[in-house]
Amino acid sequence: MKTVSSLVRQNILLATSITTLLLCSLFIFFFTDYFYQLIDFVSLGIREYFGAFYLWLGLICVFFLIGIAFSRFGKIKLGPSKPEFSRLGWIAMLYSAGMGAGILLRAVQEPVFMFLNPPLQTTDSADIIALEYTFYQWGFTAWAFYGIFALLIAYSLFVAKNRIKLGHSLPQLKSVKLLPQGVDLLTILTTVFGLVAAIGLGTTQIEGGLSHLTSTPPGNLWLTVVLVFLICSLAFLSAYAGVEKGIKRISTWNIFITLLLLFFVFFQIDIPGSLERFVISLYQYIIDFIPLSLALGTYDPGKEFLTDWTYYYWAFWLAWAPFTGIFIARISKGRTIREMILGVLLIPSLGSFFWFSVFGSASFDLIDQGAAYNQEFGNVFTSIFRFFEYFPFSDLTNIVAVLLLVSFLVTSVDSAIFVLSMFSDNGRENPRRKFQLIWAVIILIFSEAIIVLGNVRPDSDVLTAMQKFLIISSLPFAFFTAGIMVLFLRELYKKH
Repeated sequence: MKTVSSLVRQNILLATSITTLLLCSLFIFFFTDYFYQLIDFVSLGIREYFGAFYLWLGLICVFFLIGIAFSRFGKIKLGPSKPEFSRLGWIAMLYSAGMGAGILLRAVQEPVFMFLNPPLQTTDSADIIALEYTFYQWGFTAWAFYGIFALLIAYSLFVAKNRIKLGHSLPQLKSVKLLPQGVDLLTILTTVFGLVAAIGLGTTQIEGGLSHLTSTPPGNLWLTVVLVFLICSLAFLSAYAGVEKGIKRISTWNIFITLLLLFFVFFQIDIPGSLERFVISLYQYIIDFIPLSLALGTYDPGKEFLTDWTYYYWAFWLAWAPFTGIFIARISKGRTIREMILGVLLIPSLGSFFWFSVFGSASFDLIDQGAAYNQEFGNVFTSIFRFFEYFPFSDLTNIVAVLLLVSFLVTSVDSAIFVLSMFSDNGRENPRRKFQLIWAVIILIFSEAIIVLGNVRPDSDVLTAMQKFLIISSLPFAFFTAGIMVLFLRELYKKH
């Protein structure tokens, strides 16, 4: 049996990925200030010159998928067998992998920020604008980025019978020397950077929740380090157990507990008011979707706002799109293209919209009814824990929220480990477990390095820098996404 070291030496893609990540870590550590300045300068330049491109790309991805779903190509079945997973299990896995801890991180803080700082100058009330713009940033466009890669890989794997590798997914890519390897390397690096940023944000929120519960000052480095180790270890065990026994079970647990928290809040607030806001905001989002997507006229929140919010979100969704899309493709075997696209675009989006409507409406009412609002919901890491203090059993609900954060992070990381292992193991649909161990260790080391560095250099926010770095690393994928839509459409017309 090959040792890990010999496995890495004989696998060029794996060796190159590990070497690049190691060199990147060393560069960040020894040239921290220069790294920040460089990342800040380049990311601002990208958002300045390519911001409109990001917006157009998001809109085009949504209509591209809708067009494919309702065309004759939508009837194409992804493999001859029946669906491998039930519809409920499928929805649970794709939602847990695609959004996860983010809906807890932003459940209260983002709608409240939009409520107090309306990004649009329309005739709608502040609460409707807040929810509409939150829907926009968490809705169809985000899932369209995932859906593009899910469609490409699912078709390549189950219809064209290719390997699970982006670089080998289309004949036009394979015809250019070294291009497949370059695409696969870029996919791996972008996935790791996006995942590390999510782990950093998620573990910081968990640490903030534990500090809140124990009434201790937040910012405990060693607790955060232990949390990262715990998340990566549990994710490895989940991925090791496989999709059916590990990832599916945890994902189903996530959805069940999320629904419990959702309805716990829903049945204690103004239900008619919450439902009214949900319906009106959803209607406004749909009819305003095109001007919102292109920031036209009164739907332009300004370059500064777009830079801080929308451009960053689009870059984050793009950074997560390869591994999330590949994972969605892997679990969509046996479904039609139409079912996969509509399921990916609609079901998770509507679920997120209702979630934000409930937590957002409750927060708006608390602010309006309170004697004074002192930014209790302004901190992204502690807002949801402060929010639960206004309801009964706050200690219990906060403990459940912390456990759910851990569980959501685990499902995101185990999905990434599974997909990265498929890439490294020559595109196998069920990668060997030694590759999963390698990637669990690599992600653990890189995440710990970034967390520790962020505390060693308190004057520089490493996590913020990593988020800005996503703007840079996702730009090639933005162009790649535009290109593969054209190539994939040509392939469909040629073969069907």
